[in-house]
Formats: sequence, structure tokens, C-alpha cells
Amino acid sequence: MNDRVTVDIQGGVADVRLVRIDKMNALDDAMFAALIETGERLKADRSVRAVVLSGEGRAFCAGLDMGNFGKMASGARKGGEGLVDTPRTESGANRAQNAVMVWRDIPVPVIAAVHGVALGGGFQLTLGADMRFVAPDAKLAVLEIKWGLVPDMAGMALLRGLVRDDIARDLAYTGRIFSGEEAAQYGIATRLCADPRAEALEAAREIAGKNPAAIRANKRLLNLMADGDQHAILLAESVEQGALIGSPGNVEAVMANMEKRAPVFQD
Repeated sequence: MNDRVTVDIQGGVADVRLVRIDKMNALDDAMFAALIETGERLKADRSVRAVVLSGEGRAFCAGLDMGNFGKMASGARKGGEGLVDTPRTESGANRAQNAVMVWRDIPVPVIAAVHGVALGGGFQLTLGADMRFVAPDAKLAVLEIKWGLVPDMAGMALLRGLVRDDIARDLAYTGRIFSGEEAAQYGIATRLCADPRAEALEAAREIAGKNPAAIRANKRLLNLMADGDQHAILLAESVEQGALIGSPGNVEAVMANMEKRAPVFQD
């Protein structure tokens, strides 16, 4: 895993980096495996309170490794091999989709720090994060149509909650490259940052200083908000709040504010 993805956990913040620098962090089979393995590991680590996902070198992620397109052109890879008739996660994702959805399933906030390029599968990977901190000059694209394909790494499921329907269609139909500044206009970029990773780590440290039980409850509610109906969301709000009121994290947050000190939360 260390030759594709590295993880450094400090103060409750997991600093996750794609490190296939010579290929601009392109997605090959080993990268897919490393992303899923890393995400599953972080899902189970109660000490983690926030995650920053970034790419080392010149790019966040250049998309699918060119070798995969060579296999398609040669006929070595055909049809729905590994796409349709394949094991799926509880959320309905196949393996490639799970490399993106695992970050949405991590129970704490994930911030994607995007610089250089995030194209095709790399762009879809950013959508799995809760937030995207993007350099103004970054280049992003729903690039699959260039290769005669459609987004198939959860891009359609995740993009629908971020942009207008016509914007999603424009990006998918044309495959055009758009800037970080345009991404902010469309609603894809959460923040424009001169140094996305530095600002993402700072935000993650701030989140890590909040009641972790409340942060996790917020993420469950926000994930439900995308697909749940009003009745389910209203009930979930009440259930989550009922579990938090009077809990150790709630008590510590209240006392710390009243005593004008930094709170100390247990994992």
C-alpha cells in the first residue's frame, strides 16, 4: 500500500496522500486496492476524527491509468467485466465505485485537497469527500466521454447533489476541462485555496477539536440528507440529538465553553 497511498495520523487527523508521483497518481489496480484498504482501515479507527485526502507531486489524480485504455483498444478488456456481475458493498458499490464511496462511508469528515489535475476517475474521487478545497488554477474534468465512456466511479450518484442538472450534463457530455475557480462557481469546490492541503489540514484540526460523537452524528445526518425523505431525516435528527444530550462529549463541550478553556474529548 505504501507505494500508492500513505497515511500519517496526528492529533486525530489522518493525512492521506496518493504517492504514485511518476504517473501523477493515476488509478491502476494497485491504487484502487490501496484506496479501498486505506478507507476501510480509517473507518475502523476510532482515534481518527477527520481525514485529509491529497496527492503528492504535480497532481491530485490524473484519472485512470493509460494502460487500462490500451486494454480496451486491444479488446483485452470487454463489456462489463468486473462492473455488473461482481460483488457489491452494502451501499451498492462495485470495487471501482467503492474506491470513491469508502470515503463517504468513513464516519468522520473527509476533505479532498485538490491541486494540479483531478480528471475522470480522479475527479470522481474528490466527490467522495465531504468537502473539496481546490487551487484556483487546478484543472478538473468529467473526462470519460473523451474515451467514449461514462463516469462509473459513483460520479453520477455524487455529482447530483452538488451542481444544477444542466451543469452536470454540460460537463458529462463535453468532457471539457474546467478550472478550480469554475468549480467554485458550479458548487463543486467548497473553498478556493492557494495551498489546498495546508488549509485542509488546518480545517481538519479544527474539526478534530470538536465533540467527535457530534461530528459523527452530523455526518450520518448529512449522508441521509442526500437520499432520505423528510420524515426519515426529521426522525434521525431527534434520535441523534437524544443520544448526544447529556453524553460525555456534550457535557465536556458545555463545560469547556462555560469555563473558557479548550475541550478535551475522549475517542
